[in-house]
Amino acid sequence: MKIIVFPQKETWDELCRRPAIAGNDLEKIVRGIMNSVKSEGDVAINRYSEKFDGVPPGNLKVSSDEILESARHVPKELKNAIITAKKNIENFHSSQLIPEQVIETVKGVRCWRKAVAIEKVGLYVPGGSAPLFSTLLMLGIPAKLAGCKEIVVSTPSGKDGKVNPLILYTAQLIGISEIFKAGGAQAIAAMAYGTESIPKVYKIFGPGNQYVTKAKELAQQDGISIDLPAGPSEVLVIADKKANPVFIAADLLSQAEHGPDIQVILLTDDQKLIEEVKSEVEKQVKLLLRKDITLKALQNSKLILLPSLEDCLDFSNLYAPEHLILNTINANSLADNVINAGSVFLGKFSCESAGDYASGTNHTLPTNGYAKNYSGVSVESFLKKITFQEVNAEGIKTLGQVIELMAEAESLNGHKNAVSVRLKSLQND
Repeated sequence: MKIIVFPQKETWDELCRRPAIAGNDLEKIVRGIMNSVKSEGDVAINRYSEKFDGVPPGNLKVSSDEILESARHVPKELKNAIITAKKNIENFHSSQLIPEQVIETVKGVRCWRKAVAIEKVGLYVPGGSAPLFSTLLMLGIPAKLAGCKEIVVSTPSGKDGKVNPLILYTAQLIGISEIFKAGGAQAIAAMAYGTESIPKVYKIFGPGNQYVTKAKELAQQDGISIDLPAGPSEVLVIADKKANPVFIAADLLSQAEHGPDIQVILLTDDQKLIEEVKSEVEKQVKLLLRKDITLKALQNSKLILLPSLEDCLDFSNLYAPEHLILNTINANSLADNVINAGSVFLGKFSCESAGDYASGTNHTLPTNGYAKNYSGVSVESFLKKITFQEVNAEGIKTLGQVIELMAEAESLNGHKNAVSVRLKSLQND
């Protein structure tokens, strides 16, 4: 990890830059994959799965027998943990289902909105070396609460052609049965355009690497909605001199182990803490199963010393982290000035892992600075809002002249006439 001491503010933008693949190369590669899937369907999915993941061609849909069989391979203790997390996520997300009022804007004019579930949604669940069954909880539960009619899950299988039983058990627990063996950009393309096996959906959800994120962006250009640009994960920790360096190092490493393109950052006003955290990171990383991947991520990461905690927060708001940990004595008051962040963790015991798994909040969050203008996934992400209005005779009399004047000012006489004929009919009556 690189130590940076009192950087000038004019350098902050550069320090906020995330590691990235060259944009033109990335887009060219992903567009090629998507075009192939669009034109060749399942054949392309199988070809790319074999090329990138070493998976032999086969049936893309997970059978009901495979789903039922999965429960046998999940230890009872872990099942109980997943069930606890499910309940907490359901409790938090259920609170987001708030009915809206009917508003009478003027006498005789009633307006309201109705929340309607998006009919067909696609959930991308990263797999490979670390199958993220927790992501299925975070996406599947709000989709179910919203009432989506068709929920399609796409996740890569192992080289044996099987999906990790943890993902299948979680799907069964939530009540999802349409699961397909496809990963990476090709999975996004399959859900965006549809193939012989994989249905086309109206909106795609889920995190992934830069290839997956770029595929989602390109799908959006083709008219398929996406949740948010959820790319490589990141965490930023703000800590004071009272913070425990063991905790901070563990938090940084918990994100760095996701992949080589991850970035983690510590901001502090205490020089001694930086040295202690650096030493603790070097010690703890040796114990990780994914040590080699984590070490690559640490090459992109920074320990930054700033003059004050207020400066740290200013930097954080510019960086707009996916996860922000405030490991300070005054965490709650500092949190009042957080403007840009995906999810915030307050105090020394609020590790980011709690939000990743079981506290109840959603872990599918905006990365790469998109927390400046995106929220994390929620029940609302799976809903669309339709507005309604009902205008009676009194209402058209009240608003009629207002509408006529405005329409005439825009030279839209047809708009004006739609009101005028109604007002005239009322006069005749």
